[in-house]
Amino acid sequence: MYQQVPDPLGNLGWSALVAGLPLLVLFVLLGVFRVRAWLASLIGLALSILVALIVYGMPVGQALNAAAEGAAFGLFPALWIVVNAIWIYQLTVTSGHFDVLRRSFAKISDDQRVQGIIIAFSFGALLEALAGFGAPVAICAVMLVAVGLSPVKAATVALIANTAPVAYGAVGLPIITLARVTDLPMDDLSAMTGRQVPVLAVLVPFVLVVVLDGWRGLKQAWPAALVCGLSFAVVQFLMANYGPVQLTDIAAALVSAAAVLALLRVWRPEGGKAERIGGESPPDGGGGVTTSVRAQPVDTRTDVAKAFAPYLVIIGFFSVVAIPAVADLLGRTTITFAWPGLHVTSADGEPLSLIQYKFDWLAGGGTVLFIAGLVSAVILKVGRREVVSAYGRTLHQLRTASVTVMAVLALAYVMNASGQTATMGLLLAGTGAFFSVLSPLLGWFGTAVTGSDTSSNSLFGALQVSAAHGAGLSDTLMASANTSGGVLGKMISPQNLAIGAGAVGLAGREGELFRKVLVASAIFVPMMCLLVYLQTTPLLSWMVP
Repeated sequence: MYQQVPDPLGNLGWSALVAGLPLLVLFVLLGVFRVRAWLASLIGLALSILVALIVYGMPVGQALNAAAEGAAFGLFPALWIVVNAIWIYQLTVTSGHFDVLRRSFAKISDDQRVQGIIIAFSFGALLEALAGFGAPVAICAVMLVAVGLSPVKAATVALIANTAPVAYGAVGLPIITLARVTDLPMDDLSAMTGRQVPVLAVLVPFVLVVVLDGWRGLKQAWPAALVCGLSFAVVQFLMANYGPVQLTDIAAALVSAAAVLALLRVWRPEGGKAERIGGESPPDGGGGVTTSVRAQPVDTRTDVAKAFAPYLVIIGFFSVVAIPAVADLLGRTTITFAWPGLHVTSADGEPLSLIQYKFDWLAGGGTVLFIAGLVSAVILKVGRREVVSAYGRTLHQLRTASVTVMAVLALAYVMNASGQTATMGLLLAGTGAFFSVLSPLLGWFGTAVTGSDTSSNSLFGALQVSAAHGAGLSDTLMASANTSGGVLGKMISPQNLAIGAGAVGLAGREGELFRKVLVASAIFVPMMCLLVYLQTTPLLSWMVP
């Protein structure tokens, strides 16, 4: 049995500094020295084990078992979801229907800025609402490549777009988890979060347009960004406060897409900047229009229906799985067990929940995607040999990303089990009233490490409530700030970076993506910290339920 020691060096500041070394080294290797993500992650993992052994006195067996459980979680459910999501994309490529899908989006609008908003933000939000765990980044990135964006820009846009929907992703799982670990009313947590993240929803489409086409693009395409972001934010706010939390992002995503389509009936942006894969110029040699300059094949209604069929199947399956009666039935097949050889308690002597491994082999999102892929193969008339071959290509494509995901989650589990994460959390929680400014940083940090807002809430939710009580702040506000800050850590998470890079064939260039999305994260995080702080003051305290 290993009992955590929150302050192993007798000075919380120095203990927190040492505890954070694995993460600091990981991000410096990625962003400064441009080390490949899989290698940087393995180095960070090794350093986290050394800190656990030498500084925290954790037994070797316990540290290695914690790393093994984290790697297993990276394999299932995280990679199980991503592999099957990209496999479905490979099936559409094999059948030729992905080209049909690309042409269909081009018909909606021949402007890549509008396409980027609809695909990365609205469609990505729908995928986040239904599946989460990297699937939106993987699928949207390859779709953006298909409409003509370069792989780097496609992955960057997909990562930045995967923010505002995260708080209610995977049919509300982050909020549901937060309610469980804090013992606070789920309706209050949903409402409070719904009065924070919609602010991001309004702003993110504008940032996407700037990434896609600079300030010129913002001047020309701002109406689409405004309509998309504002409609999403309004519906997200209403559903979070007055509707079922599980349907919050589903409704917001569908309404935002419909709003943009309605706008396009009465408005068209000025000539968009077309970009060809690999950086070649458009046929007209300059900025003018678009991806549909050359003559395109004529697609029948049947072809278009088949092209969208895999995604409609995904939406349909996840919608059915989200029905409470079906979810309860599938949940009975889930196997939960204590990870063998891992015996860890908190500093108070309470067993840690992370030692319980949840194997939801049938109810998990990856299995739903796998079944959806089999159904899609039948609809697209892809032969069994091609189905197997597409799966093999997907596994080969994600080989290095898989190492990264498993190593990062192994690192997170070692840090969580040894007490390194708790040490850093305690340092922030000891700042008193100023904690309201730092509270979103805890959520951001937790998601950046684990790649999951749900995991971040599991990690820091109870700590946020405890710190709020000590500082005389609203526990509902601080707990919700963990979720809202966490959504901004998703884009810089090494796990998500590896998924985005692997999806578009950029394995090994995760550091480049990290530097690009870090700017967006650096802009949004202070804004969220300021918003939460103002909600503790008379100026915005009326927003707290």
